[in-house]
Amino acid sequence: MKMNWADFTGKTLNVVMFENYGVVTEPGSTNPIYEIVFKTGVLENAFDEGLLLRIEREDKSVYRVFIPHIAVKCVEIY
Repeated sequence: MKMNWADFTGKTLNVVMFENYGVVTEPGSTNPIYEIVFKTGVLENAFDEGLLLRIEREDKSVYRVFIPHIAVKCVEIY
């Protein structure tokens, strides 16, 4: 089943990704590798390849994160 993500543009998405996606290193940490499995943001655009989320941080900085469909395990839509 193919989902029409454009119907949810402007909605907040909580995306759970597969655990093997998004490994990041953190210098100075005793355990420098961890996996990013959660992303929450407003769906800005949807493409055939994935979703573009707009994420606003507490310091008012804005990030855009592209999540390939293959990396998505589960999505909650608010």
